[in-house]
Amino acid sequence: MKKVSLFILTLLSIFCLAQLQPVKIDTLLTTEIGGIKQVIEIKTDDANKPILLFLSGGPGSSMMKNADAYTNILKNKFTIVQWDQRDAGKTLALNPSPVQPSVELMGKDTYEVINFLLKRLNQKKLYLLGSSWGNALGFYIVRHHPELLHAYFAVNPVISQLESEKELLKTLKVHFKDNPVAMEELEKVHFPFTNDDDMFYLRKWLFYKDGKEYVTSDDFKKGFLQWSKTWSPAWNEVMKIDLPKTLKKVACPIYFFVGKNDIQTLTSITKGYYEQVKAPKKDLFLFENSGHQIHKDEAAKFQNTILKTLN
Repeated sequence: MKKVSLFILTLLSIFCLAQLQPVKIDTLLTTEIGGIKQVIEIKTDDANKPILLFLSGGPGSSMMKNADAYTNILKNKFTIVQWDQRDAGKTLALNPSPVQPSVELMGKDTYEVINFLLKRLNQKKLYLLGSSWGNALGFYIVRHHPELLHAYFAVNPVISQLESEKELLKTLKVHFKDNPVAMEELEKVHFPFTNDDDMFYLRKWLFYKDGKEYVTSDDFKKGFLQWSKTWSPAWNEVMKIDLPKTLKKVACPIYFFVGKNDIQTLTSITKGYYEQVKAPKKDLFLFENSGHQIHKDEAAKFQNTILKTLN
């Protein structure tokens, strides 16, 4: 009898030790989300670590390729998840969206991705981070499914985008007042956007101001207008987002990350919303040396600030 008991205890000990061993994951998954194949990347040295899901900007962009540069510190605390949204990156390479992408459709995609991750990694909640356009999807989850979030990180968020675009136009006109070509094109911009040229001229001179001289080439215009065929309807939806009027209270902790030099999603607008919105916990972090790409401009501070919120 003693031998049997000892044997059972030994088995239980082995089982418990196996359970304590961290499960490492470094994989690229393809799963059906929203009726199409979508690609998700999971990286962790311990699958028990809390999930941090990134929502890429764009729309139509992927953060997956260069993720190690701005997650090398975060990976010590989180299971890092990147997702190529429909009509972006590896998901687009597998299958283009059979329907026109919209904020509502992609918000539902986001909800499916979250549920897929929670089930696969056996967790009840995750941390969610939206970058630029990604906040259109992130705030969809904050509004409809806050119970799934430990917290939300709003990085250079779209808050009142029409107001932000109007202020951007004013800033560019002042900056390029002595550039006749720029002024002629900026004068053609109307709000709300009436055609794809409106947004093209605004982005062209914004990027040129940032030192990207290639935007004056015909290839850039051709590529931008090709992008517009897919994404201008969704972006016109974003232009109608006005969170100070439509989302005055949230039911999860929320943290705003803003670049001091960001004129694309205006920092002052985000500050105003931060002061107004009611949340169980909230904070705003200003990045003095950043524009619209905080995770690239100040990668270490970006990551350490996220870790700071865990305390």
